[in-house]
Amino acid sequence: MSEEIKETGKEDASGNETRRNFLKDMGTAALAGAAALMTDSDDAEAKSTWAEWFQKNWRLMTDEEKKDAIARLETRYSEEYGKKVTVDGSPAMKSVLFGYALNIQKCIGCRRCVYACVKENNQSRHDTEIQWIRVIRMEKQNFLPDDMNKGYPPSAKEPFGIQVGGNAHKPAGVTLEGQHYYQPELVPEKDAFYFPIQCMQCEKPPCVKVCPVRTTYRDPDGIVVIDYNWCIGCRMCMAACPYWARRFNWGDPNLPKEEMNPNTHYLGNRPRMRGVVEKCTFCIQRSRKGRYTACVEVCPVGARKFGNLFDPNSEVRQILERKKVFRLKAELNTYPKFFYFID
Repeated sequence: MSEEIKETGKEDASGNETRRNFLKDMGTAALAGAAALMTDSDDAEAKSTWAEWFQKNWRLMTDEEKKDAIARLETRYSEEYGKKVTVDGSPAMKSVLFGYALNIQKCIGCRRCVYACVKENNQSRHDTEIQWIRVIRMEKQNFLPDDMNKGYPPSAKEPFGIQVGGNAHKPAGVTLEGQHYYQPELVPEKDAFYFPIQCMQCEKPPCVKVCPVRTTYRDPDGIVVIDYNWCIGCRMCMAACPYWARRFNWGDPNLPKEEMNPNTHYLGNRPRMRGVVEKCTFCIQRSRKGRYTACVEVCPVGARKFGNLFDPNSEVRQILERKKVFRLKAELNTYPKFFYFID
């Protein structure tokens, strides 16, 4: 034992191996041995699950390790969903910075973008449905003289309730204090205004700054991604995000086999496990192949635009140069790449 301790090179002031370092080394060796035994199993799910516990963060993997990780997932997903599932690992495109623009005058609140996103990105369905896009319904109101006598508290001397006012409680103008969930029979509704929100893919994302394990980060093409295997579910990123863009997966994926989209990306729409945070990734499995996002394709009024901010001829750049554009909560200095505009 003394020779083994001497070889480790980990000694305290008295020249003896510390108990903490010795147990740490032995525990690591035992876990590695257990993983090796499990990976010899014929069970594809057990094999993949154990290997994933010991794999590196995606950014730190070698090309060979990334191939192995992708192969494990493809095997497990294909068996689980009964179809050939591909897991893409395409890196960020060179000379590309993705940007998004939304015409808030055109949006009719149909939420087809929401449902297309759910379908494309393998989000949980039905009772535990997760939606990455949030469409806020806000009412258009004005200050009216007839409402002044509804103030509080009215009295004989002050019949109009001027101490508090009769209009203060009404949604006058437009604010983000609207309905996040609504079920109208027809859209657009009269005197209603719709404001879609999703991940803004910030240039200075607060979610990245607070992540204690650095599982979320900004890729060179501007997309803020999440390595689900390293997410510890602390939800600090959700608290830091000022745009309500992140969702926590409380349960196992509620994803029917027949509805599962088999074209996935490691950092995007592959099925997420319980206890991790997920969000919009600009349909990374599409955008890094030169395609539009699902929400852009499905919008019936053409309110959504997507493209390369480095390309002066892209739709997004043309909008930034010619339209009245603003960023949501610009005062926070997050520098979103999601822009709103009006004609």
